[in-house]
Amino acid sequence: MSQTSNGHILVADDDDRYLRLIRVNLEASNYTVITAEDGREALELTALHTPDLVLLDIMMPELDGYMVCQKIREFSNVPIIMLTALGDTENLIRGLDTGADDYITKPISVKELLARVRAALRRSQLSQLEYEPDFQAGHLRVDFVSRRVFVHGQEVSLPPREYRLLKALVTQAERVVTPGQLLEKIWGPGFEDATHLLWQAIHRLRSKLEAVPNAPQYIQTRPGIGYIFTLDETDEHK
Repeated sequence: MSQTSNGHILVADDDDRYLRLIRVNLEASNYTVITAEDGREALELTALHTPDLVLLDIMMPELDGYMVCQKIREFSNVPIIMLTALGDTENLIRGLDTGADDYITKPISVKELLARVRAALRRSQLSQLEYEPDFQAGHLRVDFVSRRVFVHGQEVSLPPREYRLLKALVTQAERVVTPGQLLEKIWGPGFEDATHLLWQAIHRLRSKLEAVPNAPQYIQTRPGIGYIFTLDETDEHK
């Protein structure tokens, strides 16, 4: 009797060696795998098959991984892990800003790949089970069911990672959360020391949600400790 699949994964890479390597190891771990050899095919197959996870190479013909990720985010919140040899910080941030959930540099460690796949699927499954009521603090409202954020009644567009960061803060409101906790929860294994990524994401959130980003009302820093989302309804910046 065949086992139930652990999940459907789309793998997009124009390097046939990596495509075979990833497919063989994922299938050995009981995942159902769909493959694409260029960006346009990856985009079409994502829309057609609605996979549980997308592993997306950056340097591909037709459409590069950045463009594919950006277009997928127009219609899906499927977890996306970028695969690339471009391991510098600038390219890492660019991939995350286009909507990627994680980032693995080549050459790929199979053990690391499988760990990140499991973590991404676990986070996705947990988010689908959560149906909390709206969160309200002052002029900020978060609709957890529709994953929408409003400030003064106007919707604010947040990429998936920024939304998850905000959710992690508001669900721990009035509690200090350490950078390590946020990095592990939002970025996943291997990013525990990437504090510059967290700082940049916090900065972007404040610029979108706070009346005065340099004097934040909601997302405050506790020097040497971490961040806290405050519920003080006194708004000095009306």
